[in-house]
Amino acid sequence: MKIVMLGAPGAGKGTQAEMIAAKYGIPHISTGDIFRYNIKNGTDLGKEAKKYMDEGKLVPDELTVRLLLDRVAKDDCKDGYVLDGFPRTIPQAEVLTKELEKQDAKVDFAINVDVPDEDIVRRMGGRRACVNCGATYHVVYAAPKVEGVCDKCGSKLVLRDDDKPETVQKRLKVYHEQTQPLIEYYEKKGVLRTVDGTRDLHEVFADIAAILEQN
Repeated sequence: MKIVMLGAPGAGKGTQAEMIAAKYGIPHISTGDIFRYNIKNGTDLGKEAKKYMDEGKLVPDELTVRLLLDRVAKDDCKDGYVLDGFPRTIPQAEVLTKELEKQDAKVDFAINVDVPDEDIVRRMGGRRACVNCGATYHVVYAAPKVEGVCDKCGSKLVLRDDDKPETVQKRLKVYHEQTQPLIEYYEKKGVLRTVDGTRDLHEVFADIAAILEQN
């Protein structure tokens, strides 16, 4: 079962990917984790990626896909995996499709966690992060025991620049331009399934599980 998670930043697709991975015993794979692992371990692909990153450039699609394919070739992926944060663009999706076809494989489900922009701005504006240990909270959905104070280490909680409304609006603009076209791409492939991401995360997950267990 090969699954791609789609949705705007802040839609909750990462949380759903973790829950899918836990329930079905398949790895939750994010490109960020792959980059960090390969760079930390000094692999050939990691060294190649680091060159671009050190120069402040985006890692080319072709190299990103090679890193991804190297990861999904590992034994723990033999029963499938959940991709989170990849593909982000149509060219990346096309390269992924082509490479999987070479292995006589394909994406089985593209799960789109659908949340309106205004909900995302409101959600992300409620996020708070610990300046010391990095723990995250939400003023409505996962509030700390004491307002503005981290439960884990007692340090101050702040609204990160990434979560400020003006930054979120910019991220959503990039998403609509570059990533949203993937919805149509996977719809044409016949694998797109959309869930209402505005509800409680357990209700959203129940919908996803029902989709994955239809076959």
